[in-house]
Amino acid sequence: MKKILVTGGAGFIGSNFIHHILENREYEIVNLDKLTYAGNLENLRDIEDDPRYTFVEGDIADVDFVDQLFAKEQFDGVIHFAAETHVDRSIEDSNPFIQTNIVGTHTLLEASRKYEIKRYHQVSTDEVYGDLGEGSTNYFTEETPIAPNCPYAAAKAAADLLVLSWHETYGLDAIITRCSNNYGPYQFPEKLIPFFLFRAMGNEDLSLYGDGTNVRDWLYVEDHCEAILLAFEKSDPGEVWNIGGHNEKSNIEITNLILENVPDSTSKITFITDRKAHDERYAMDASKIEKKLGWKPRHTFEEALPMTIKWYLENKEWVENCREKV
Repeated sequence: MKKILVTGGAGFIGSNFIHHILENREYEIVNLDKLTYAGNLENLRDIEDDPRYTFVEGDIADVDFVDQLFAKEQFDGVIHFAAETHVDRSIEDSNPFIQTNIVGTHTLLEASRKYEIKRYHQVSTDEVYGDLGEGSTNYFTEETPIAPNCPYAAAKAAADLLVLSWHETYGLDAIITRCSNNYGPYQFPEKLIPFFLFRAMGNEDLSLYGDGTNVRDWLYVEDHCEAILLAFEKSDPGEVWNIGGHNEKSNIEITNLILENVPDSTSKITFITDRKAHDERYAMDASKIEKKLGWKPRHTFEEALPMTIKWYLENKEWVENCREKV
């Protein structure tokens, strides 16, 4: 049985991925998570007794700790989710983003090189590409130059460049996947969909930046997890893969859909001053992974958003526990 290190596995996408991989493969999973505000072991309560699963609390930027963990566990692969990800927080204080996203990635790359990891998989974001611009009709491809506009995106872009350089310089078998905006169960309520959903559930106003016309491509987290596992197992070394949901929606469209799906909410939409470096549009061309690896998203936004909202409405204790951390 292969042993995989999953970093950030108590977070939103990481915890969904651990569920997915244990349901579909016979890997042994070690989940390394620092348990910052967005890490939540409740996301994994149902599999904590699975003999294939182990949780380890620790910091990916702690060189000695990471080295000891790699020496002890002898991992076959690394799938690196752990990151600081919230744009607003990165604008307020970039230090945690530099430490986790850049220094932490460097620490993992060096440990992976030292202990001859067979595959290193960096989970990245479309935000490293920058802004397609208002009214654009283009899409991000894997060849689009990296041009990040906020500290979070810059830190992720720097990490991606480290990964590619470790592949080229040291021959590390490393790949990168870059995804569009995810949504689904277990998402911490600082991100748009759960944030507005929780406020709608509490009949609070929903405050949109600017005029609400910023566009994102939305990807259901289960589809993302399927793509990650496929790329981890089937990709050639050194490849970059874009993963998108073919679901471009403006922020105001998302907000109205949430209000339509929350029974009896009296929330109203308001508009506030736009945030700094607020990119107008992201959209992913995922044709490479579709053609070469045979992946396509299985869920449309129209079916998966109501599923997501239903999950939150049925898990109000989880919601309330999260709201205390916001």
